[in-house]
Amino acid sequence: MSDRETGVSDTPSAGSDPWTQNPPVGSGKNSGDDEWARGIVLKLATAALKEQRRARRWGIFFKVITLAYVGVLLWTVLDALELQPFSTAQRELHTAVVNIEGAISSNNEASAINIIGGLRAAMEAEDSAGVILHINSPGGSPVQSGQVYDEIMRLREQYPDKPIYAVASDTCASGAYYIAAAAQEIYADKASLIGSIGVVAASFGFVDAMEKLGVERRLFTAGENKALLDPFSPQRPAETEFFQSLLNEVHQQFIDAVKQGRGDRLANDPSLFSGLVWSGEQSVDLGLVDGLGSVRDVAEQLIGAENLVDYTARENVIDRLLTQMGYGIGTALQQSLGLERLLLR
Repeated sequence: MSDRETGVSDTPSAGSDPWTQNPPVGSGKNSGDDEWARGIVLKLATAALKEQRRARRWGIFFKVITLAYVGVLLWTVLDALELQPFSTAQRELHTAVVNIEGAISSNNEASAINIIGGLRAAMEAEDSAGVILHINSPGGSPVQSGQVYDEIMRLREQYPDKPIYAVASDTCASGAYYIAAAAQEIYADKASLIGSIGVVAASFGFVDAMEKLGVERRLFTAGENKALLDPFSPQRPAETEFFQSLLNEVHQQFIDAVKQGRGDRLANDPSLFSGLVWSGEQSVDLGLVDGLGSVRDVAEQLIGAENLVDYTARENVIDRLLTQMGYGIGTALQQSLGLERLLLR
């Protein structure tokens, strides 16, 4: 039978694989097909695995971003709601509470602008029977404390029928007591720490260390006192005397404010203004506080409205983070040099 009749030709057709048509000696056609197929499957499997890993990584990335976004959004909403957590209760007679917690500073929640904002809202509310300053603070800035003190005195004159009480928690010291002294009366727990009527400013001196290390200080100023209390320069008696007079002046302002607020309730004891602290129980005898009691006690027994409503003004999360970031950058050098701000203690 001819090739034409059988349809089989010894000559490979165009476009056919010569390796398939004539496999090398020692390897059969079937084994060659298997190797080729395995290679294709391996490449496809590898590509699929890479694509799966890539998809998994992107999936994790987007999940993290989504969770972070939802978390920040939720935190912001909850933080904003804290401004008026009992809004429905404000339609009823209630005792307004303004919390002062932590160091008193323009960069913290216990800043004058926040405290005053809460106080004004509490006093303006028609259904608030009185205001309690709930204090748990070691003090802080004399400027911030003084601003709050003055505002309390102004509000007391503006709203003579709405009392303002201060209630100390763990600590009501220094600038925190400065603020409390403006209230009609002060109450504390028997173990509260009260007082610390004084002023402090601290720094370090590196002059001897620089001399031992062979470091030369190069300081240029316009104004002979511009580098007052520079920690890398020797102290000068005139500088020390001047700065001490500044501390004494601020201390006297503190003393005058306490005497104005507490009046003849203060005991005739010079140690009251020495910077010492006392327990709440001791403070009653010294006239620093009027009695022992809690927020609940004052609300029920003195104000006559047991329903408590929080008027504490708080920053939202985004503003707080931005403020802290800016504050951290601005004070990093100051902290690295060991310098501290003027503080009431």
